[in-house]
Amino acid sequence: MFLSTYEKQLDAKRRLLIPGDFRTAENGAEHGVFLFPSIEADCLEAGGDHLFAVYNEVIQSLPFGSEERSALEWQVMGEQVRLSFDSGGRITLPDHLCLEAELSDSVVIVGLNDRFQIWAKDKWMARRAEQRRLAKAGLAQVAKAKLEAQIKLAGGGA
Repeated sequence: MFLSTYEKQLDAKRRLLIPGDFRTAENGAEHGVFLFPSIEADCLEAGGDHLFAVYNEVIQSLPFGSEERSALEWQVMGEQVRLSFDSGGRITLPDHLCLEAELSDSVVIVGLNDRFQIWAKDKWMARRAEQRRLAKAGLAQVAKAKLEAQIKLAGGGA
């Protein structure tokens, strides 16, 4: 699994040190990662062989020639680059992806279980605030639903 958040420096050659616990056989990234512009946010998305298999399964489940399948094939297969780790555990990000995600010298790597994202620090800070707000609202909604279910169950048993 890819867990935690790390602030890292992108050097002049666009090399980025990937955390050691992100480079494991368990997540399929012991030799390298695949990387593409995120579908859901203004960042880059990366993962190992396991994530690639998940995306491939989703794509294969869609009807051949459908707009949805074509869009995912284009985004995940057509836009991706495979990057190997150098001896220091770094990957070199392609120029065009750095430009697309507006990455400069300070980036944030966010582990999201089966994948991780690489963010420009300012965009990450805004996204983090938005995600906290959504998580807080979601947790409150779950708590409310549980309470309503308990009340209904208690009322149904009387």
